[in-house]
Amino acid sequence: MPPTLLVLDAEPLPRLGRLTGRARVEHADASTLAERLPYADVLLVWDFASHAVRDAWPGEGPRPRWVHTASVGVDHLLCPELTASDTVVTNARGVFEQPVAEYVAALVLAMAKDLPRTWEAQGRREWWPREGLRVAGGRVCVVGSGPVGHAIAGSLGALGLRTAVVGRVAGPGVHGPEDLDRLMARADWVVAAAPLTEATYGMFDARRFGVMQPSARFVSVGRGALVVEGALVEALSKRWIAGAAVDGFVDEPLGVGDALWGVPGLIVSPHMGGGTVGWRDELAAQFVELYGVWEAGGALPNVVDKGRGYVPGR
Repeated sequence: MPPTLLVLDAEPLPRLGRLTGRARVEHADASTLAERLPYADVLLVWDFASHAVRDAWPGEGPRPRWVHTASVGVDHLLCPELTASDTVVTNARGVFEQPVAEYVAALVLAMAKDLPRTWEAQGRREWWPREGLRVAGGRVCVVGSGPVGHAIAGSLGALGLRTAVVGRVAGPGVHGPEDLDRLMARADWVVAAAPLTEATYGMFDARRFGVMQPSARFVSVGRGALVVEGALVEALSKRWIAGAAVDGFVDEPLGVGDALWGVPGLIVSPHMGGGTVGWRDELAAQFVELYGVWEAGGALPNVVDKGRGYVPGR
């Protein structure tokens, strides 16, 4: 009997035809996950927006030996029981880095060149020439020293920005957290790309926005809870900072009546920084490749340090 692969579903379903005969594929949703977990050898968290794993894992019975999430972040599934277990957790590192870096570069250029108001003026059929910001020569502080953060630094460096990367600990080309406030105070752009952990939860608060220059702009492509949303609204409304673009929010999707839609100087992006044509097929292909490694008894890549909440740097 082949191993049982349980998929926490989201539409469209992953293409797993290459596992025919190699795995018995079963499906679950939030309402059935708890009852099916004890019978699974592997769990594929295809619905990476769901908290169902965190809710179901503490239940009775055996648990899968391996859990893979089709996302970079793992905060949606880690719970004390999973963290303490022998189950190996892997993520989708390697799929989203370059798309997110491209998206950050696009947001920086859009704000620097005031593209949102250009499009608004076009809608009014108004001819409105004005001056934009020069990007090259500016300073950017990228918070997050994983592959996403380094890819962002590379894309912004290609635009001529002087980059500084801040991580959990200092290392070659990476500043430690003790340098964060100093670097933010000098930066024209601050980019949040850190994993969501106990140490980073709410790290961008009123004090941090107060450290930034009034001419600086903030971009967040990490989990929504990295940012204290009320503090960001205050910083923009009081013009402590010049603008912001956010691609992840605490509650998603934003409701029609959410006040964030109307904050002056804020670009609301619907969590699409990593979404490129064919990304779901890339995620499925990555999982099939990892399954082959697991099937052969090899050492899996992309193993999450469950205590830290991310894959340690190479």
